[in-house]
Amino acid sequence: MRPEHSRRAFLQRTGAAALIPTIAGSARVASAAPARPLAPVGIARCKAYDPEVVLRELEGLMDRIGGVQKLVAGKTVAVKGNLVGDVRADTLGKPANRTYQVNPTMVLAVAALLDRAGARRIRFLESTHQTQPFEPYLHAAGWDLDALRGTKTPVEFEDTRNLGKGKKYHEVKVPTGGSLFPAYHVNHSYVDCDVYVSLAKLKNHATAGVTLGMKNNFGVTPIALYGQPEQKEDSTSSRSMFHDGKTRPADGLPQELHPDSPRRPPYRVPRHAVDAVGIRPIDLVILDGIETVSGGEGPWVPGGLKVQEPGLLIAGRNPVCTDAVATAVMGYDPTAAPGTGPFPGDNHLAIAAALGLGDNDVKRIEVVGLPLARALHPFGWEPSERSV
Repeated sequence: MRPEHSRRAFLQRTGAAALIPTIAGSARVASAAPARPLAPVGIARCKAYDPEVVLRELEGLMDRIGGVQKLVAGKTVAVKGNLVGDVRADTLGKPANRTYQVNPTMVLAVAALLDRAGARRIRFLESTHQTQPFEPYLHAAGWDLDALRGTKTPVEFEDTRNLGKGKKYHEVKVPTGGSLFPAYHVNHSYVDCDVYVSLAKLKNHATAGVTLGMKNNFGVTPIALYGQPEQKEDSTSSRSMFHDGKTRPADGLPQELHPDSPRRPPYRVPRHAVDAVGIRPIDLVILDGIETVSGGEGPWVPGGLKVQEPGLLIAGRNPVCTDAVATAVMGYDPTAAPGTGPFPGDNHLAIAAALGLGDNDVKRIEVVGLPLARALHPFGWEPSERSV
């Protein structure tokens, strides 16, 4: 699918075409608030990574939120997982894939789900911070590559931290005009697909408060371009310019809209998370909440993590609605004001809702499957420092 087609569909789906900029350096809001798109969010109880059980529960969730066959049949489907950190390092006595990374059983179940639904091609994506070949890296993370390749649908793997298998980067404008940047360059895999799935973990984030389907999209921007102020294809840096803004992209790339805006991560990270959903709209969110952690996105976060076992799967078509329900499941208010609840700074769910990308008020969102009250699993973590 060509980028402009993807963006047009996104605008039609969100009503974002009516948005206009109002306040420099902040999220753009509508002069007259557009109708926020609503989509059901499904919750299922799933207490262990048993492949048959996970697949059965995922299929049930898809049926409850409107089905997946019409969405993916005959199409190229890109699935971005979450393998942040060291795939080989145990945390809290468990492997990374049972704490802060998406579990390989989830990957197998998603592949089987898409295969049964008639997808034409499946491409698993992640942006790593290492330079070794991607498939051995996935094997080290516990992925069964032979089983994944055993589906009728062809399965591919690509590390999107740089050009990867592509010949050029693709510039994609943010449909709402952008909060940090008006446009970004991305790996070809994010535009060369018809359907995009964010396969994420149910967990906290030290800077964004929660990292779910939307925050998982933060990694679509290649570190080869956004890890330092020059293009460096072998970069293993972080995307610091989206956190502290101390560096700028290389000449020739779109530059910041408001270079005088705050350089604070709790301001910038939520806005880049929203921008990223604009440049690569999410068609389906699937959240691994079977086993996870609270306290942050990985073991490098000061203060330490705590094992959580919610025993849940969550899925939805609208990323804002899905993440709002997931945030409520974690015991938080997804409409919380900046610097309150789990949010150290600005609430990216509220920014996205103000832009008309979805709704973050669970009272207006249909929850199907397991009722929210029965799915509630309070994470009990709040940031020790706040900055608004």
